[in-house]
Amino acid sequence: MDSTFEHVRRAPLAESLAGALVLAVGMGFGRFSFTGMYPIMVKEAVMTVSAGSLAACANYVGYLLGALAMSRVGDRHAARATRFAMAGTVFCLALLAFHPSVPMLIATRFVAGAMSAVSLVAASVWLLHVVGHRHGAPVLYAGVGAGIAISAEAIVLGQASRLGAPALWLLLGAVAAALSALAWPKIVHGAARHADDTRLINQASSPPRSSIAPWTLVAAYGFAGFGYIVTATYLPLLIKTMLPHVDAVQVWAAFGLAAVPSCFVWHAWHERVGTRAALVANLAIQAIGVVLPAFAHRPWAYLASAVLVGGTFVGTVTIIMPAAKHVAHTVKFNLMATLTAAYGLGQIAGPLLSDRLAAHTHSFDQPLVAAGAALVLAASMCVSRRSS
Repeated sequence: MDSTFEHVRRAPLAESLAGALVLAVGMGFGRFSFTGMYPIMVKEAVMTVSAGSLAACANYVGYLLGALAMSRVGDRHAARATRFAMAGTVFCLALLAFHPSVPMLIATRFVAGAMSAVSLVAASVWLLHVVGHRHGAPVLYAGVGAGIAISAEAIVLGQASRLGAPALWLLLGAVAAALSALAWPKIVHGAARHADDTRLINQASSPPRSSIAPWTLVAAYGFAGFGYIVTATYLPLLIKTMLPHVDAVQVWAAFGLAAVPSCFVWHAWHERVGTRAALVANLAIQAIGVVLPAFAHRPWAYLASAVLVGGTFVGTVTIIMPAAKHVAHTVKFNLMATLTAAYGLGQIAGPLLSDRLAAHTHSFDQPLVAAGAALVLAASMCVSRRSS
């Protein structure tokens, strides 16, 4: 009897870890490894800064369309979509090793963006709905930060071995494939057999207090996407430009490492103070991290920015996705996919505005301040009790 209950307790954790690996591949590698590779590809003349910006925008457009496509995918297709996203991400990483032309680079990043959205929505639906393990959210979303850190260190090790950009992309694809192989056996629709057991566990805790209305969540999440994306897209490139003696990829690894424990911290804070207060604190701290490099072009400011933004941006997801689960029944559309689409729109708008502002000022200070303002606006939307 004891062994049976022990298995019930272990099973959701194993599946949460599998979901974390999915996000490590789809988001950490498929989406954010490009940030670490950006200055390397520019330095090796594999692409220009302009081409990199176009590729980044294409990635965000793909992310948006992938989220919209997932709005019609139900629970019974979540496991299949999750596996598809892992395979698609590995393929896109490997494809970038073959000296892509600018159109091919843009197209590949577009597909990778779509795979990232599919992995995020499908893994969230699979774990939170199919498996029924809401308290697995911190482990699940910690996979994003873990993937960023692992991919960044893979780049650092590859550079130490004198690998060029093409070989580095192959290395990233190989590591992503290995992580996918670890997750693959657990990502099955049959995992729903644990839903009844985990529901008994989840009932021991009350749902997060001070819930926020669905459309307020959507709007705030869209501004949050706009707010973090400048740092998440350009941080290593900014460091390489302003502080060439600083190892930009290692700072980027700190961004990912800060994200891993943050998921557990923000989940606990969410459970303690409720959705509204947790989001306000999260977005306010994130705003400080985003604007820091605009006021101090010093190594400590960039490192602090990486830690503060890395330590909050996945926390935003960790708070919003479980909160959305509690109000999803009040709307007739897929709320998780809509939230992801709003985030995607914010991410598209961020680099477009940043490029325009930077072209006029020849600095990223104004884009960073604008991004910080968007995060403050998102926080203000969560303050009023009328948003509940």
